[in-house]
Amino acid sequence: MDKVTAAAALPWVSPHASSPLLLTPAAPPLLSLLALQGGGSPAWIDVPERSKSAFMELKRRKVHRYVIFKIDDRTEEIVVEKTGAPGESYDDFTASLPADDCRYAVYDLDFVSDDNCRKSKIFFISWSPSDSRIRAKTIYAVSRNQFRHELDGVHFEIQATDPDDMDLEVLRGRANRT
Repeated sequence: MDKVTAAAALPWVSPHASSPLLLTPAAPPLLSLLALQGGGSPAWIDVPERSKSAFMELKRRKVHRYVIFKIDDRTEEIVVEKTGAPGESYDDFTASLPADDCRYAVYDLDFVSDDNCRKSKIFFISWSPSDSRIRAKTIYAVSRNQFRHELDGVHFEIQATDPDDMDLEVLRGRANRT
C-alpha cells in the first residue's frame, strides 16, 4: 500500500510527509492539521490583529520592552500572554518564560555598540525548554517560521532550549556584530 492509498484509508496519515505520521483518531486538532500539512508552513495558524499590534507597539512606539506569545490550543491562535513595561529588565523578561512550556517572545534590546552609539535591536526568541511536552515542541517548531514572518522588523532570531542559549551576553554579542 503506497502513502496515498494509506492516507485514503486512514485520514490521520499524511500522504505528503517523507515518512508518514500516524496519529490516533482522537488526535488533537492542531496536531492532526500538522500531519496533513506534509511539511512547509502550516496553513492553520492564526495570528490575530491584537497580537500583531502588540509587536508594533514594541517596535514603533516602544510601549513594551518585551512581548511573550503563546499558542492557544482552544482557539488555535497565537495570543499575547504578557507584555513588559519599558522599564522592566532582561531578568524580568526571562523570569516570565515558563520553565516547562514553549513560547515565542520578542525582546527590544537597548545597548551601547562597540563604537559607543546607543542602539536598539529586536530579537525573536523561540523558547522550547527541555521539560516541555513533545506535542508543544512540535506545534511551536512547525509554526515558528510563519509567525516570525508576520513580525516585520525583527533583527535577530534565537532558538533557546535552555536559559544559557539566550543569556543577555549572547544577545549583546549578536547585536554588536552588525
